[in-house]
Amino acid sequence: MSNISAAREISNPLIEQRADPWIYRHSDGFYYFTGSVPEYDRIEVRRSETLAGLTDAEPVVAWRKHESGKMSANIWAPEIHYVDGKWYIYFAAAWTAETNEGLFDHRMFVLENESANPLEGQWVEKGQIVTKWESFALDATSFEHEGTRYLVWAQKDPSIKGNSNLYIAPMINPWTIDINRQVMITTPEYEWEKIGFLVNEGAAVLKRNGKIFITYSASATDYNYCMGIIWAAETSDLLDPTSWIKSEVPVFTTNEANSQYGPGHNSFTVTEDGRDVIVFHARSYKEIVGDPLYDPNRHARVQLFGWNPDGTPNFGEPLPDGKNLI
Repeated sequence: MSNISAAREISNPLIEQRADPWIYRHSDGFYYFTGSVPEYDRIEVRRSETLAGLTDAEPVVAWRKHESGKMSANIWAPEIHYVDGKWYIYFAAAWTAETNEGLFDHRMFVLENESANPLEGQWVEKGQIVTKWESFALDATSFEHEGTRYLVWAQKDPSIKGNSNLYIAPMINPWTIDINRQVMITTPEYEWEKIGFLVNEGAAVLKRNGKIFITYSASATDYNYCMGIIWAAETSDLLDPTSWIKSEVPVFTTNEANSQYGPGHNSFTVTEDGRDVIVFHARSYKEIVGDPLYDPNRHARVQLFGWNPDGTPNFGEPLPDGKNLI
């Protein structure tokens, strides 16, 4: 089977009931997938040599929540990264056993695995990522640029109204940041970022065309959830907030005609033949009973995206369920 024909077999949703989807294509030829499970009680990883194969790939439990303490509830948004020959999973967890009470108790944590195959070996807890404040923090992602590894994450600054802003800091090692160089790069300011909650979260990094792009998600996790974008020149000081330019409008939003509601918390990968793919979750219906966070049907989806003449990404609109990738 050719790479192109394999890509054609992909239809959405790629994986049902997996919010906050993260897909990473490693140098071993495998795609690795993780995301939030509806029970919010564990971290799973699966892999496949094709994107389409992730649908039926057997998930392996990498880690389960603690019975009590800081990592005992609401295990959210894991990401798997490969850094300096080891695997790392970044995730957020709360410490209150009662989920509603622990909803905004989250902090960020790191797991490490030395095995060549992260579905094997042992995941070791490296502890909490310590930031400038002991406050609500989640959605850590990591990237390298010109010899420096950076962490980007969402956090509540106790002095700023709202739920979360995006921050960047250089990393001392894969589980430690330089808190003295932590800076904010975006805060909810437009109306589309402030519906229900004042939220900037779920960052994903894309390097292309001389720029570093960071997409993020905004507003409540219902049909108002949407994606924004900021970018900086690759030659700029990424720790200078003025280096970052922010789109005044969202770049990926609900499409009622296609029955795609609340697209967001994305990541990026490529097809087997190298074409750009956005990975995101969305629901296929608008009306939700109860708290949207406990509605399990944010399914993982993938689709191709292109580029505008000015070098910025063009994500188009979320396609209807069943629509093939190409």
